[in-house]
Amino acid sequence: MTGFHKLSRDEKIKKIKALSGLDESDMKSLEGPLDASVAEMMSENVIGTVKLPFGIAVNFVINGRKYLIPMCIEEPSVVAAASNAAKLALPCGFRAECSQPVMIGQVQLVGISDTNKARESILSGISTIKKLANGRDSVMVKLGGGLEDVEVRLIGSSRGPMVVVHLIVNVVDAMGANCVNSMCEAVAPYLEEVTGGRAVLKIISNLADRRLAAAAAVWKKDVIGEDVIEGILDAYELARVDAYRCATNNKGIMNGVDAVAIATGNDFRALEAGAHAYAAIGRYRPLAEYEKNSEGDLVGRLKMPLAVGIVGGATKTNPVARTSLKILGVKSASELACVMACVGLANNFAALRAIVSEGIQRGHMKLHAKNIAMSAGASHEEAVSVSTKMIEDKKISVSHAKKILEEMRK
Repeated sequence: MTGFHKLSRDEKIKKIKALSGLDESDMKSLEGPLDASVAEMMSENVIGTVKLPFGIAVNFVINGRKYLIPMCIEEPSVVAAASNAAKLALPCGFRAECSQPVMIGQVQLVGISDTNKARESILSGISTIKKLANGRDSVMVKLGGGLEDVEVRLIGSSRGPMVVVHLIVNVVDAMGANCVNSMCEAVAPYLEEVTGGRAVLKIISNLADRRLAAAAAVWKKDVIGEDVIEGILDAYELARVDAYRCATNNKGIMNGVDAVAIATGNDFRALEAGAHAYAAIGRYRPLAEYEKNSEGDLVGRLKMPLAVGIVGGATKTNPVARTSLKILGVKSASELACVMACVGLANNFAALRAIVSEGIQRGHMKLHAKNIAMSAGASHEEAVSVSTKMIEDKKISVSHAKKILEEMRK
């Protein structure tokens, strides 16, 4: 895909359409706003819709397979950065793997005097709990999912002791929130009966630490340079020991993860919550880590919870999400999670590389130049010339754009 970014929009569309087997209805979903009737089914008090840029990250090879990756994001340079990082990792690309799609549902029980006895009563009734939970989603059970185990936690608090029951559910290719919440509600009356307690919360946990995706890549020293490798290792070390740097470091990872999540109709808020909660277990730390191998090349690894789905919810309701999944060609939620982990690692590497070499703003502002030009009052046609001149002058600002615009119009 060398030179893909240099193609016109029509040429890009033609190429992606041919590679992904998109038809006219797919293309229509990408060109127009979300239909108001569909939007009304997805949310409440709907008076309109918002549209984000829909880009394609290229050059990704993951576990030996080539991917075109849809990304919805308004921030300049994220798609370009992911594509370039993937290109620099060729020919091997990325390796990725994912654990089973297991989610945790929580039922909180309060008002119990003997919590140890309550725990024993719950664990002795696991077969009944499984029957009640799995009865809520027979389709998932037929597909190999459903409630797999039950765990009980005893938690002390200022409001008294709590018994928290964890339902360990294999959600197959769904994100899992709806089915897990239904299972929690289905078993709550039984748990109240056997413990004498009162069920309060009956809901999924977004800390999906049993549903982890891992990605890894090697960037050769003769491709990116030894000085860049040393700089990245220094920058990573600061993120490892300093929460102020680590927060921005992890935000860079989520730039890529969230962009793919939005494109595919997945819950990026849940992913953000899960990622940062996972990073904060023990002490807040980077989700990706870096080291040199024996040849002196840079090895990057990322591990994080990624609770995503390819069935149910907005992944089926939103036509853009359906088109995105068609472009990706993923066959399971686990495969999608692997892709997202690789994009997150790519964006993290790209940001670190930019910071320690040319500086993050140079590339970012270069891609942002057209927005700056339009902020200065340029029309769509004028913005191209104004942004080009700003880049030539190496001075990208609203004031300089206004000056160029004045001279052009004279």
